[in-house]
Amino acid sequence: MKSEQKIPVVAKELLFPFILITSLFALWGFANDITNPMVAAFKRILELNNTQASWVQAAFYGGYFTMALPAAYVVKKFSYKVGILVGLALYAVGALMFYPAAAMESYIFFLLALYVLTFGLAFLETTANPYILAMGAEETATLRLNLAQAFNPLGALSGLFVAQFFILGALQSDDVASDGSYIYETLSESAKAAVKTSDLMVIRNPYVGLGVFVIFIFVVIAMVKMPEGKTENQVGLRESIKRIFKKERFVGGMLTQMFYVGAQIMCWTYIYQYAENIGINNRDAVNYAYAALVIFLVSRFLCTYLMKFINSGRLLMILSLLAIVFCAGTIFIEGIGGLYSLVMVSFCMSLMFPTIYGIALTGLGDDAKSASAFLVMAIVGGAFMPMLQGLILDIGGSGYSDVRILGVPEVNFSFILPMLCFFVVAFYGHRAYKKYDLE
Repeated sequence: MKSEQKIPVVAKELLFPFILITSLFALWGFANDITNPMVAAFKRILELNNTQASWVQAAFYGGYFTMALPAAYVVKKFSYKVGILVGLALYAVGALMFYPAAAMESYIFFLLALYVLTFGLAFLETTANPYILAMGAEETATLRLNLAQAFNPLGALSGLFVAQFFILGALQSDDVASDGSYIYETLSESAKAAVKTSDLMVIRNPYVGLGVFVIFIFVVIAMVKMPEGKTENQVGLRESIKRIFKKERFVGGMLTQMFYVGAQIMCWTYIYQYAENIGINNRDAVNYAYAALVIFLVSRFLCTYLMKFINSGRLLMILSLLAIVFCAGTIFIEGIGGLYSLVMVSFCMSLMFPTIYGIALTGLGDDAKSASAFLVMAIVGGAFMPMLQGLILDIGGSGYSDVRILGVPEVNFSFILPMLCFFVVAFYGHRAYKKYDLE
């Protein structure tokens, strides 16, 4: 009797393109996690309130929403490779814009630079995710995407390392006196101006260096022959969009992705504010962000393995319910225990983005290219949800424990927002397990 042939996750002839495209997942992970601590950094340097500082994430994730559909059009009309090159070009331009932004000392210009940078990330994610899904059999598509996404946290860890040692560790505005108060707040206006100029240069340099590195990657990919020319598709984008919005599986996935990304960005952005409220400065708080990402990375590989034995929708539901428990701990356990609970939320989030993505795109065929754009647009949840959390933090003032809500400081209570988001993810996982997998 012949043994049943095992379907490979990635065929040998597609291994090199797979590795090349997978490397891009680390590249946008770097951009995401070098930027998360900038909310707290800009707040201190430019003396902003929490809502104003949250515009960093609004600009960053708003770029995804703006450029995802144009990216899908380019990929449909030309090829995956063209989409990737356009994305890298926009990424480099946005990063290099930090140079004039620092020279002008303009918060608006910094936000514009982040906005343009994420135009590039929108192109990369809209292109790379469906490309990875297409690199093999549909039966192994979600597993393949989880494998590629597992390298995203490696880039994120690199971004945090640069943020900690080359940005947060060098900011003069974060220096504290012996009593724990910030020296910057006691300086004269002229002394503050000098510190502001210096600190904005500190923020500028890693982004400019990143822009130069992205140009290098652009040149390498431009020289490599990819196994795809013009995409073969005779159906227009409009017809494709009409079809995909008739699919409950896809529409539910798009909405769920928006809530998931919002939850992830809130948990990873406001970990610094949560830590500061219990007496941990921003540079030291990065160590907890490191721990969250390491747990996220290990969990991603673990969950990718478990998906061989457990239905992806069911695993998504289980981890979402566990995330709700950890969010409750973050809210109601004050002190270091609450911070540990917040770190552990990352264990639950590890498989969510690629799994929601894979479930939503299953069975769409070539329509997956346009559907992918809407799933990338759903990243806009990372733009407006942190702003809502910032509004909660500004209740009573720009501090983090100006008032108590349900008996806890407002920074603790603000994590009710990601908790509610995880309820949405749990429902979609249950729906996928009970209904979609039977279709």
